[in-house]
Amino acid sequence: MTAVELPLRTNVAKTHQLFSTSLALGSLKQSFVMLRPDIQWQNPVMFVVEVGAVLTLAFIVRAALGGAGASFSLGYFVALDVWLWLTVLFANFATAFAEERGRAQAAFLRRTRVSTPACRLRADGTKEEVSSVQLRPGDRVVVAAGEVIPGDGEVIDGVASVDESAITGESAPVIREAGGDRSGVTGGTMVMSDQIVIRVVAGYGESFLDRMIALVEGAVRQRTPNEIALTLVLTAFSLIFLIVVIPLWPMAFNAEQYMTSYLGLSAPLTSLGTDVPTLVALLVCLIPTTIGALLAAIGIAGMDRALRANIIAKSGQAVETAGDVDTVLLDKTGTITLGARLASEFLPLQGVHVRDLMTAAALASVADRTPEGQSIVAIALRSGVPDAVKTAPEHAKFIEFSAQTRMSGIDFADGRRIRKGAPDAVAAYLHALGTPTPTDVDNLIAKAAAEGATPLVVADGTRALGVVVLKDTLKPNIETRIAQMRRMGLRTVMITGDNRLTAATIARRAGVDDFLPEATPEAKLAFLRQEQTDGKLVAMMGDGTNDAPALAQADVGLAMNAGTQAAKEAGNMVDLDSDPTKLIEVVAIGKELLMTRGALTTFSIANDVAKYFAIIPALFAGTLPWLKAIDVMHLHSPTSAILSAVIFNAIIIPLLIPVALKGVRYRPMGADALLRRNLLVWGLGGVIVPFVGIKLIDMIMVTLHLVA
Repeated sequence: MTAVELPLRTNVAKTHQLFSTSLALGSLKQSFVMLRPDIQWQNPVMFVVEVGAVLTLAFIVRAALGGAGASFSLGYFVALDVWLWLTVLFANFATAFAEERGRAQAAFLRRTRVSTPACRLRADGTKEEVSSVQLRPGDRVVVAAGEVIPGDGEVIDGVASVDESAITGESAPVIREAGGDRSGVTGGTMVMSDQIVIRVVAGYGESFLDRMIALVEGAVRQRTPNEIALTLVLTAFSLIFLIVVIPLWPMAFNAEQYMTSYLGLSAPLTSLGTDVPTLVALLVCLIPTTIGALLAAIGIAGMDRALRANIIAKSGQAVETAGDVDTVLLDKTGTITLGARLASEFLPLQGVHVRDLMTAAALASVADRTPEGQSIVAIALRSGVPDAVKTAPEHAKFIEFSAQTRMSGIDFADGRRIRKGAPDAVAAYLHALGTPTPTDVDNLIAKAAAEGATPLVVADGTRALGVVVLKDTLKPNIETRIAQMRRMGLRTVMITGDNRLTAATIARRAGVDDFLPEATPEAKLAFLRQEQTDGKLVAMMGDGTNDAPALAQADVGLAMNAGTQAAKEAGNMVDLDSDPTKLIEVVAIGKELLMTRGALTTFSIANDVAKYFAIIPALFAGTLPWLKAIDVMHLHSPTSAILSAVIFNAIIIPLLIPVALKGVRYRPMGADALLRRNLLVWGLGGVIVPFVGIKLIDMIMVTLHLVA
């Protein structure tokens, strides 16, 4: 890693407003650079416009030198060519401005990077001070309180409070510790307390910050499949209209004889002004220049909006795919519920005193460092159980809780053993001792699970004492957010390690569509693949190494930045905020990108329809009198009609740049409602606006005597 970013109190992705003078000036300069044919060729629609502008300029030079006649004045041709060039420049400006915003953010990031000293551990355990530039993947680094973490890595020893405001903008420190799903740390963040040892996972030029810079600069942006497909459609449209317009020019040379003898028309085609500039104007007004000009800017802005939401997308396709997602997999703990399951009730079996159950549960929980285990000890102490339960009797041995055994307990010197844990784990423990689980225990388990709680069974030796009830609470407004996702057309599936009865209760309270109980990594992956086999696009979030297979398989895999390196490598998006509910926002951003592209495409096509009514009657009404019936705009003259249409075609592009960059706001509603709204606002609006705009431009030019 070359350098890291010093802690800041504001998210760098949100430091730039939509427009600024410096960005506009830089984009304007780049707009002229992008006139180069090798660059312009990447946008076929605007390349056609540029070629037309060059041909028009050549025609003007020839006409000025007396080498060609013209049915209109030379001033008309010059004005036409100026607006053709402006059309290309406005299109270039839209793309350049979107890219310039990314470059400005990258420059801001670079200014915050400085080389950082690092305390690297040698193989023999001794320490050496090196620069962050010298760190390589696999190096172990000690970071103490007040020091900046010199590189991306995973905590392999210790626990510490870390200030991540440099990348998330959130000033509240977070806990990062070894051995869990919150072990990931990012270069440039600062350790606030304690000391940790991290293993570096990114070397020179490969850090998370370096990736951010490359992404915001657009250096690694590739066009998405949908964007490529739309470009091909626009190119096909342009080619079709090119084939229609080009034959009009050679036909004009023998027009009088041909049109009179064979078609019986009342006027020769030459009276229409079928010179090169006019035919170019006709072509430019026919092809979809508006969406062709804004298409690249829409894609770049989609990546930018994801970044401003503190989401790093590894490709534009990931953002776009999020808008097409059908199924969303949500973890119960931390996403749907608060995740702090605490002891709330003790249910003793018949003949067992509740105090004895509490004492045994507390003794079995002393070595359980989970929040659940500590809450059992706390509630037992508050209920009058002696403080002595916190101290092991002489020669006694505490049994720590582990994910493998799913139990904790204590072994006394006299052979007495107390265990507390998951019902199936304790049942297996008792069965191994030759004692079946009492039916009353199953009834208590079912009672707790029916209330959406998590039951833990306590056993003293071969005797079951009762059940400890752990309750989790739903996150505030989670029902509203899930209902919002349903209005977005998404199917929500809750994933949990709880038993089916508990999972069903939580799922019903939260309002999710389905749930997957007792979910193992294999079960998650199998469920996800089945959904995809059924033709669904699936999004999921995860933070642990056990989530990595499913994150890699998902169409949209959102990994949390605080999670393990395996999870971040497997997903195609990383949430800097490590917010489990961010998946909802990811889907909304994807839908916003698709809606923006769809809305502006609809508007562009509707624009073309209105321009046909402006320019076609003006050009051909002299030869085809019946076209006067569709001359609803009653423009002043053919010259004014053509020029007005071309001017409107040019100025509508910069007017729509804010829409392309900011995006069309997405409102959760059904597909039919969205389609109706899109057609009403952008379809009907796209027809009305050009009629008004072209007529207004025509009136202004006539008033100022700019046209004959």
